Amino acid sequence: MARARTVFVCQQCNAHQSRWMGKCPDCGTWDSLVEQAERREAAARSQAPGALPGAPLRLRDIPDAGFRRVPLLGDEFNRVLGGGIVPGSLILIGGDPGIGKTTLLTQAAAAFATTIGPALYVSAEESVYQIKLRAHRLGLDPAELLVYAETNLETILETIVRVRPGLVIVDSIQTVYLDAISSAAGSVSQVREGALRLLRVAKEHGIPIVLVGHVTKEGAIAGPRVLEHIVDVVLYLEGERFHQYRLLRGVKNRFGSTDEVGVFTMSQDGLREVANPSAAFLAERRAGTPGSSVVVTLEGTRPIVVEVQALTAHTASAQPRRTANGFDASRLLMVIAVLGKRVGLPLYNQDIYVNIVGGLRISEPAADLGVALAIASSFRNQRVDPAAVVIGEIGLSGELRSIGQSERRLGEAAKLGFQRAVMAPQPHGAIEGIDIIAAHSVVEAVDRTLQGAPTAQAPRDDA
Repeated sequence: MARARTVFVCQQCNAHQSRWMGKCPDCGTWDSLVEQAERREAAARSQAPGALPGAPLRLRDIPDAGFRRVPLLGDEFNRVLGGGIVPGSLILIGGDPGIGKTTLLTQAAAAFATTIGPALYVSAEESVYQIKLRAHRLGLDPAELLVYAETNLETILETIVRVRPGLVIVDSIQTVYLDAISSAAGSVSQVREGALRLLRVAKEHGIPIVLVGHVTKEGAIAGPRVLEHIVDVVLYLEGERFHQYRLLRGVKNRFGSTDEVGVFTMSQDGLREVANPSAAFLAERRAGTPGSSVVVTLEGTRPIVVEVQALTAHTASAQPRRTANGFDASRLLMVIAVLGKRVGLPLYNQDIYVNIVGGLRISEPAADLGVALAIASSFRNQRVDPAAVVIGEIGLSGELRSIGQSERRLGEAAKLGFQRAVMAPQPHGAIEGIDIIAAHSVVEAVDRTLQGAPTAQAPRDDA
């Protein structure tokens, strides 16, 4: 017979404690322990969905399953998924509130229902009338799209098994609940057990299920990290809420590569994919403006040309501001230190602001040189060569290091009309349509790239 006992579960790390404490001893989070009634059921033998019975088999003797990917909502979405959605997969999409998750998935469900087969959109946050209004605003009216407003997950699972749709979307995993668990919806126990139940249905019936996940203040999906380990694919919809561009980034993918990015633009009739994001990010660029440079970053397998803007301003504060939007703040401090020590720029009394245009977040070190040249350009009031792109990683001694897949990056720059590339010496030599300006250090890159007469922006100590 089942036995019940009271435990205290941390809402951040899912640690179980026998008594309440103000601070979780495992993760150190304050006031995160919640009392729950835990039920211990007798263990039951189970077999993984799709597993072959009997003794272990040789790998070569296992028959091929022969699954096929199903295309979903255009090339950008399919790129992030690795070529399409895999039947029986469990996909988690997270993002800030109001970023467009519901809009994107409504369009995806409508596209699936129009071209492939029946799709079921389960909403635990909105009524069917609200979903109808959104679909009408987006101009969507597919005949095979089923809408279901329900919060009880057991009822939802029964409906999925009975209807057998080709695609299921659950919006969101934090608002559905199971009666067997006494904790409130959105708790660690509810989120984890609900994801496991949905995973079991997806694997047993071969139905792809997409989950919407809310995010915390730190940007992680709310609930335990184990939720990201349960699902097959984890996607994040990024971008500034009041900016037109949205980036769908793959973080985990058991069926394809990670770090792929799909670019969308938010319009009155929903999210529309951007076929050429490089041209879109450079559409409003004013060439020849001091404090601006162009870099070629690599997002997964796609090279993207973006503009880096920097502004330096003299400050009377003892602690100058260093602000970065779309660029790693700690790496910005390293670039500033190299400019001061190796190039000789007195930036100690300068407020420095760096912005990646378009809302893109760059994490790879290949953008170091572009950030450095934009800062030097703003400080000296000299423009960066408007026909040149800058690519390179900066070392602590001021040297430039080569970066990977430079041919693909330079090819993308040449398509957009750039004629020169400032970077470390490359073994492959020149690329057709673009000349390489080889620089061994940041000092050489600054001397060969900045144009115009320099203008002092801040007094030196001996001034």
